[in-house]
Amino acid sequence: MSLDTAPLIALAQTSADVVEHERRLTPEVAEAVTAAGFARHFVPKQWYGSAGSFAEVAQAAAAVGEVCASTAWCAALYAAHGRLAAHLPYEGQRDLWSHSPDVRIAAAVIPTAGEAEAVEDGWNLTGVWNLASGVDHAHWILLSAWTGAGEARSGRIFAVPRSRFEVDHTWNSLGLRGTGSNTVHVERIFVPAHRTFTLADLGHEEPGRERCHRVPYQLVGAAQFVAPALGAARRALREWAELTTARVRLDGRPAHTAAGAQEVLARASAEIHAAGLLVRHALERADLAEITPLVVAENVRDFSMAAELCAGAVGRLMRSAGSRAQVADSPLQRRWRDVMAATAHAAVDFEAAAALYARAGFTAPGAGL
Repeated sequence: MSLDTAPLIALAQTSADVVEHERRLTPEVAEAVTAAGFARHFVPKQWYGSAGSFAEVAQAAAAVGEVCASTAWCAALYAAHGRLAAHLPYEGQRDLWSHSPDVRIAAAVIPTAGEAEAVEDGWNLTGVWNLASGVDHAHWILLSAWTGAGEARSGRIFAVPRSRFEVDHTWNSLGLRGTGSNTVHVERIFVPAHRTFTLADLGHEEPGRERCHRVPYQLVGAAQFVAPALGAARRALREWAELTTARVRLDGRPAHTAAGAQEVLARASAEIHAAGLLVRHALERADLAEITPLVVAENVRDFSMAAELCAGAVGRLMRSAGSRAQVADSPLQRRWRDVMAATAHAAVDFEAAAALYARAGFTAPGAGL
């Protein structure tokens, strides 16, 4: 096990209200995320990183998500962005990790937003990028930009150190308030060629590397968004049960004895459990399966369905919880806001997942349709 989340969970539990109010992690929580091993989890072993498994990091993020979804979101993304940065050439990786693998990396790579002009030995980068989660505590950021023109136009990712970009504090969201998903802008900064790679590189398998660096991005990209939502949904179920057990109906009977409450409990718990099973099997594919177009499509499908199940379950819990759940300091309504925000991410859009699965499933022999 490369991740030790117990101290982080304890701190995230006591810091959740401050994180929510400040709309970003506290410096202490960011350091605890790093100490837990998230930033180094996918860093190549040659830089003393863990090159760890997808199952371990997602399970850890879900556990943190049970106490603070915003902390879990940033932790999962710091890990995932280390994996993305491993696509850099050797010299670029050395710039990031030669002193330590515990480097927090933010990113704003999809959609592509900036423009880059080729110059001698590198690129001049300009642009504005939104929704860079955890950027206030990042040492580096990955930014995507367009290069070239016409048929030669393509996307490229640039690694930029903290001293070269500005942060505008624009994040003011209903859910995941503490992620600090702010706006970043740069104005014609030089990025050397060894600190870039192409967006197309994310879709390629890379033989000869550790497993976590061989798989295409699409196989695992949604896991970092689903895991925090799964943890928050699990906590929401327990909080709903506690709230319902304490409620009394108008006729004086305990609320939890009503058939409607029992049905909500059974349905929501089954949906959240099913979501967990889908995520677990998708992570097993990511860590162990032979990579085929069908396997990639199955993972995209299962992560997206897990997100839908979590959102549906927590929505049902919230609707049946009564007026006490609607107050501003209700833990349940915070879980509901966080789950709704996490599962609204484009990476878990089920319509897109269905289209991808249909393309693979209708053509793959033995797809089991």
